[in-house]
Amino acid sequence: MEELKHECGVAMIRLLKPLEYYHERYGTWMYGLNKLYLLMEKQHNRGQEGAGLACVKLKAIAGEEYMFRERATGSDAITEIFATVHNQYKDIPQEKINDPIYAKEKLPFAGELYMGHLRYSTTGKSGISYIHPFLRRNNWRARNLAICGNFNLTNVDEVFREITSIGQHPRIYGDANIMLEQLGHRLDREVERLYLQCENEGLKGMDITHAIEDRVDLSNMLKKCAPLWDGGFVICGITGSGESFSVRDPWGIRPAFYYVDEEVVVMASERPVIQTTMDVNACDVKELKQGEALLVSKNGQSRTAQIIPSKELKACSFERIYFSRGSDVDIYKERKRLGENLVHPILKAVDYDLNHTVFSFIPNTAEVAYFGLQEGLNNYLNKKKKDWIADRNTWKDEEGLEKILSMRIRTEKVAIKDIKLRTFIAEGNSRNDLAAHVYDITYGSITPGTDNLVVIDDSIVRGTTLKQSILNILDRLEPKQIVIVSSSPQVRYPDYYGIDMSRMSEFIAFRAAVVLLEEREMTSIIKDAYIKAKKQELQPAHPIINYVKEIYAPFTNDEISDKMVSLLTSKKINAKVKIVYQTLEGLHAACPNHPGDWYFSGDYPTPGGARMVNKAFINFMEEEYMKKTGQLIMTNDK
Repeated sequence: MEELKHECGVAMIRLLKPLEYYHERYGTWMYGLNKLYLLMEKQHNRGQEGAGLACVKLKAIAGEEYMFRERATGSDAITEIFATVHNQYKDIPQEKINDPIYAKEKLPFAGELYMGHLRYSTTGKSGISYIHPFLRRNNWRARNLAICGNFNLTNVDEVFREITSIGQHPRIYGDANIMLEQLGHRLDREVERLYLQCENEGLKGMDITHAIEDRVDLSNMLKKCAPLWDGGFVICGITGSGESFSVRDPWGIRPAFYYVDEEVVVMASERPVIQTTMDVNACDVKELKQGEALLVSKNGQSRTAQIIPSKELKACSFERIYFSRGSDVDIYKERKRLGENLVHPILKAVDYDLNHTVFSFIPNTAEVAYFGLQEGLNNYLNKKKKDWIADRNTWKDEEGLEKILSMRIRTEKVAIKDIKLRTFIAEGNSRNDLAAHVYDITYGSITPGTDNLVVIDDSIVRGTTLKQSILNILDRLEPKQIVIVSSSPQVRYPDYYGIDMSRMSEFIAFRAAVVLLEEREMTSIIKDAYIKAKKQELQPAHPIINYVKEIYAPFTNDEISDKMVSLLTSKKINAKVKIVYQTLEGLHAACPNHPGDWYFSGDYPTPGGARMVNKAFINFMEEEYMKKTGQLIMTNDK
């Protein structure tokens, strides 16, 4: 219902044979380039603000380019960057284009190592300078470094202080740029270590260069850098001499999968992307473990190495609910279970009246949960039918039996996404008016004044689309009651590991809790939480406590849901409205291997997350709440 922007998607492919091999077997030396395109296009859902690719040519001669990069902004960036690459071949005779030897020697992007990236910003910063991959140039091939990642660091300041304390002077203050300089510095030190080693062995000239490139161990670089990173991350990198790495955070927050055979090494953010692109089974694709790196040497040898000791598993559950492709075999099952878990809360909401209830979903990411809900409802109804049939008091004749057997779960597609709101409309009233028409309804799909209408979505975060569009259009069908169902729990806290949720006031759950505290004359809880958070900010303590939890503590989930209804329902809505949420217990039962739930529970896996949620609350109090109430809340430290 409400678009959430995921941080990024990554893709890498390393060819293990000469280009001639792929030309002979697959009909083109562009095999690697084409596979990268598919890996990126299949992850288009993970980034529509920009895209970039980098390529390394392994056997270029001195004086010729061997490391290439192309980047573009916008939702069509993937198409644009690959079109730009192919446009560089348009004036070359076809017989040369089809010659892998010529391509390897002369053509840009005709390499053996590729890395791609898709970007969604969590910082609000845009423009080509923020598009990955980031590139650090040097006259030594082994010191050239390009990186990209699916990440959001919560301790950029700490990393910045670390690298400036040793004399570095980054030109740009941003997590990716700082990370590039940090990694680049350690790569320089690794190359220098090997240079001295080779000199001591009596090697000279190009023999030293070749020996360094053969011996570079990127795990040494990563072990110096990655332990300092706080946050969820999958960081990928390639060097000019042909080494590559992909490293995953020690909590397993962000996902990473890889596949290796005798022809290629492939890495991507999602498993089915590799399955489809490489035409392999799920069991052939491995998941990168917590704190582990996939390393590929210049000569194509691949291995994994533990870079950071693994910590408590906190794999992101939002990946399973929303972000990752539902075509993954496990995600598909999990999303169905999320829907099935909601059967009894929904039945309670409609007073178990299945004869007068229509079930539907908000397109399109909630569709799989909707299928699970249908199955659960059918199982419930079949059990009830068996009970009714077994009890002869419920039916007297064949007509009564036929009535029981003919009962069905009523399902309709009542909402249709009709248009895409044009972003060039910036003026508030105009935007709101257009937003009200993003969805349309199927008229005649329910019985006016009689039927309940149950609509399932995957998440309700801000409530903006509900208020401006969904409830209004559903009410046109004139249902007796509208039940909005979220297959995920209440989103109460910002995410600092890769999703663009950062301001406390964006969350309808938080706004509802604040209003409840105000209505019940419990605002002292708000003030006390602010004072505690402010003191902790000024005098950091370990472990850091998430004081925003105190805002929600006095209320049940149902109380907050009911208050959301009053905040989101205008006087124009004639139907009674209810909101039903998944429970945390239901979430973990459906997604047992992805327990990361900080946006629901407030239990952040890293100190940086807890520190930043308190900072977001402090900002809310100082920038919004105190101005609204006209109160200045003093701490003992002021």
